[in-house]
Amino acid sequence: MFTATLIAAESLAAGDLSAAADRLTAAGCAPGSAAWLDEGKAADLLFALDPAAARAALEGAVAGMDVIVQPSLGRRKALLVADMDSTMITVECIDELADYAGIKPEVAAITERAMRGELDFEGALDARVALLAGLDEAVIAQCLRERVAIMPGARALVRTMRANGGQAVLVSGGFTRFAEPVAAEIGFDRAIANRLLIEDGRLTGTVAKPIVGAATKLDTLLATIAAQGIDPLLSLAVGDGANDLAMIERAGLGVAYHAKPVVAAAAAARVDHGDLTTLLYAQGYTRAEWAS
Repeated sequence: MFTATLIAAESLAAGDLSAAADRLTAAGCAPGSAAWLDEGKAADLLFALDPAAARAALEGAVAGMDVIVQPSLGRRKALLVADMDSTMITVECIDELADYAGIKPEVAAITERAMRGELDFEGALDARVALLAGLDEAVIAQCLRERVAIMPGARALVRTMRANGGQAVLVSGGFTRFAEPVAAEIGFDRAIANRLLIEDGRLTGTVAKPIVGAATKLDTLLATIAAQGIDPLLSLAVGDGANDLAMIERAGLGVAYHAKPVVAAAAAARVDHGDLTTLLYAQGYTRAEWAS
């Protein structure tokens, strides 16, 4: 059996569930029962055949609704590997640092192209960090305090998974000076990110090598699965940019979160409308089961 989880950004009506079942019938998916996870917000709809057809039939069926289609067995994940910038937090930290240096548009343009997969990530990171040479180290703490906000649903997602025996790893192409406090605030087990090099209280314009990029994210996913003896199907990876795609494609459930087009097109699941609690509903957690 398969499950289609329907999550509305605003509200979900019983009529929407009936219409979704009709679409599955028309697509030859043999729908079965439906059940609320959070009445008026999220529901599961079981079906027997052709998950690709089910996804095609349901995505876009209701305005503002996200749809996650997956096998019913193994929905509850034992491992989360997550990106940070624009996924677990609402900003791109390097762009915000650049704003303090008065060069945000130039840096943000490079960030956007790198996240779309138009530029080599490592080279683009080196180029952007070089533009920050000479910036006062104190700006990092100021930026963390003034600009970095936790993505809605991040705390609930990570804390609920960990409360149910799961592990959570934050792997960022950003910087440890942001990733470590963000991971601690949200509740991750650990954080991996790039280290900005600093001399005499100022950024040197370089990062320590090797750079944490797509390969590191994938390696972290696979190594954690192996080290903890986790069934690969019980892994969840989420991110928004091209450097997240390798881990998204290898995870048991790989999710493109408000993602760049290249990632959204390739991922097995997308969240286009809701916040990160969508990934709790996708795992079959009812609203009452979320960790506070």
